[in-house]
Amino acid sequence: MAEKNQNQYQPSESNGYRRNDQESLHTMEDEEAKRKKRMKWTIGIVAFVIFQVVQALFFVLVIMKFKSPKFRVSDFAIQTLNVGTQASPSFDMSFVAPIRVKNTNWGPFKYDASTVDFTYGGVQVGQVIIPKSKANFKSTKKIDVNVALSSANLSSSVKSNLGSDLNSGVITLNSQGELKGKITIMFMFKKTKISQMNCTMAINTSTKAVQSLSCK
Repeated sequence: MAEKNQNQYQPSESNGYRRNDQESLHTMEDEEAKRKKRMKWTIGIVAFVIFQVVQALFFVLVIMKFKSPKFRVSDFAIQTLNVGTQASPSFDMSFVAPIRVKNTNWGPFKYDASTVDFTYGGVQVGQVIIPKSKANFKSTKKIDVNVALSSANLSSSVKSNLGSDLNSGVITLNSQGELKGKITIMFMFKKTKISQMNCTMAINTSTKAVQSLSCK
């Protein structure tokens, strides 16, 4: 009778197999969970590295790219214009020139005082002073200066050309200037840049207005 009871509570071989299968199943599930966790970490690290690389490239190619600001004369209205004749060519002109310094950089452009020369036939007929200042980042500095032009200092050969222009009714003038300054990005990265002005303007002597204006 005792032997029968002992056999009754002895684990069967099938129960042992079942426990082994369950343990194997739990082990496989744990390994799969660990594998998925490692994969998530790997994907996260790769994504972080890619983000850092893209951010660094953007910083170098966009933020840290220094560009020369644009230095231009914008359209203006002539205040006074007096001209001579083809036989006795001359002109006197006055207007307010809207000088613009367009800074597209991610830092301010601090420039030194400079001048803008107005010429006819390569000869200076007027000059204005551009005071020392700065153009803030991603903005345009506006400078309005009074301009007075005169043909009094033109040579006889240049005046001959002026006579022809007066006869045609259009005087062509040029403005040249240079701004030299430094662009500062993030308060520490600095680079010297030079902005050039080279504008051509056609003045209609009949309407006393700017017929065309272009800058390079």
